[in-house]
Amino acid sequence: MLDFRSHREEILDTDALNAMLDESPARAAQAILLAARAGLLDAQALLGQILLEGRGIARDQSLAVRWFGIAAQGGHLMARNMLGRCHEHGWGCTADAAIAARHYRQAAEGGLDWAMYNYANLLATGRGVIEDQAQALKLYQRAAELGHAKSMNLLGRYLEEGQHCPADSAAAFEWYRRSAEGGDFRGQFSYASVLADDGRVEEALLWLHRALAAGNLNFLRVSSRTLLQAPHPQLRALAQDYRQRAAHLEGEALRAEAGVMSSLQ
Repeated sequence: MLDFRSHREEILDTDALNAMLDESPARAAQAILLAARAGLLDAQALLGQILLEGRGIARDQSLAVRWFGIAAQGGHLMARNMLGRCHEHGWGCTADAAIAARHYRQAAEGGLDWAMYNYANLLATGRGVIEDQAQALKLYQRAAELGHAKSMNLLGRYLEEGQHCPADSAAAFEWYRRSAEGGDFRGQFSYASVLADDGRVEEALLWLHRALAAGNLNFLRVSSRTLLQAPHPQLRALAQDYRQRAAHLEGEALRAEAGVMSSLQ
C-alpha cells in the first residue's frame, strides 16, 4: 500500500495525475481513490470529478456528490463549486438551483473565480435566487480580474451594451481580446465579431476558426445562425463549417448516450 504521508506532493501533482489519467486511467483512478481515503482534500475533489465523468472508474454521479461533499466540508473550494454544479444540473442528485446558489456563493466568498462565474450566472438569470444584474456584473468583474476567461467575455458584453454600467466599447474590446487569448470560445467569437465590424476580416476569421475547434454543440448551433447574417461573405461561408461541426458533436453525444444505456441493460 502506498504511504501517502511520504508521497503527498507526488500523488497530488496535477500534471502528473492528468498525464496518468490519459495514459492509464484505471491505475490513476486507484491512486486517487487511495489518496482520497487517506483524507487528502485535493484527491477527494478529483475523485468526485472522475466519478462524475466515468474516467478510469465506473461512472457514479451520486457517489461523486458524496466525495465532493466530503472535500467541501474540509474547506475545498472547487469541491464546493462542483457541489453547486451537481445541484444546478441534477447530476447525482435532484436539480435545485437554490441549493446550487448557496454552494456557489460560499465558494465565491472564499475567492474561487469559477464559483463567482457560476453564481453570477444564476444571479443574472434569476435561477434559484432573486435576479440581480448589478451583483452579477460585480462578480463577473471580480472573476475576470482574477483571470477567468469566460467572465472576461461576459464583462465585455455588459460594457459593450452598457448594461448596468456606462457603455465603454474600448474596454469591452480589451476584455474580449483577453478572453479570446485566454481560450474561451465565446470570447473568441465576440472578439472576432468586433474585429469584423472594424473591417479586420482576416483576423476575425482566425479567431472564428479557433472558436469553431473549441466550441460546444449549443454554441455552434447558435453561432452558425449568427454567421449567416454577417455582412462579409467569408464569414457567411464559415457558417457551414459551424453546422457540420455541430452535427458531428451531436452524433458523438448520441453514440455516447446509447453506450451508457446499453451498459445499463
